[in-house]
Amino acid sequence: MTNGQEGYAQPVLIRTHNLTKRFGEMTAVRDLNFTIPQGSIFGFIGPSGCGKTTTMRLLLGIYEPTEGEARIFDQPVQTFGRSERERIGYMPQLFVLYPELTVWENLNFAASLYGFPFRRRERLQALLELVELRGHEKKLVRNISGGMQRRLSLAAAMVHGPELLFLDEPTGGIDPVLRRKFWDYFQQLQRDEHTLFVTTQYVGEAAYCDYVGVMVEGRLLMVETPEGLRDRALGGDIIHLRPTHALSYEQVDQLVAQPFVKGDRVTRLQDGLIEILVENASTALPRLLTWCEEQEIEVMSANEYVPPFDDVFVKLVEEETAGA
Repeated sequence: MTNGQEGYAQPVLIRTHNLTKRFGEMTAVRDLNFTIPQGSIFGFIGPSGCGKTTTMRLLLGIYEPTEGEARIFDQPVQTFGRSERERIGYMPQLFVLYPELTVWENLNFAASLYGFPFRRRERLQALLELVELRGHEKKLVRNISGGMQRRLSLAAAMVHGPELLFLDEPTGGIDPVLRRKFWDYFQQLQRDEHTLFVTTQYVGEAAYCDYVGVMVEGRLLMVETPEGLRDRALGGDIIHLRPTHALSYEQVDQLVAQPFVKGDRVTRLQDGLIEILVENASTALPRLLTWCEEQEIEVMSANEYVPPFDDVFVKLVEEETAGA
């Protein structure tokens, strides 16, 4: 899926057109064009300083665009009134709640900002249960851990039940176990029909998203599904074959000529391991094993290899920047 391309099953909730923001002579983001469907998790991935937070602030109306436009709910962001803003929740990178108040007082204050009068106690207790802060209500926020503060920030962003959640680096600086719990929360929110726009430096988190925008130096390189990212980076699926004995050069040449091998991509790796590029691993794997049997090649293992998204990201950036 390319930038701005539509074909979603759900209506488009966010749309940008040539969205650009300059600060003096510096261009923070340049000509962003993308659409995000309702009910999806959209991951915005890239290194620190690449323009992710600036983009989010443009979408929230915190920044005025230098050029271009952002539309949410099919309305220009800059024209939003109170009713539109109440449909949106925002969790910033930095902790902005009150350290001298308790967990409960902070959450209660956030609810009061949205005029949440009915069954407030039940709502707040349910949120604290969701983010695993029940039992900590009376603790001063300055005395709780950084991870607990991040969870409280998430609860505060969700207190009014927004349709659309903007989460800026929500898993930054927290341990892997808590990071996974956050993504469990996010996926539960999606099941409850919320739409999430999540920025992250952790490329591996792309696997949890429906669509991923790859951002580098203020430019949006692409918008793809996680599977689409791997396909664009690698050109297909990868199979790792480990024979009992190393293949001869003649055998490797014969393997390259097989119809299930894509683009003559057969690579010798360490310890006799063979990497093979194919169109579809599930259909190519049995054909590979049949070929090995015909060639009397004993196989220790043969399986699809799914590279980590960190490797995929590096390859995509290298290829896109080389062709820029």
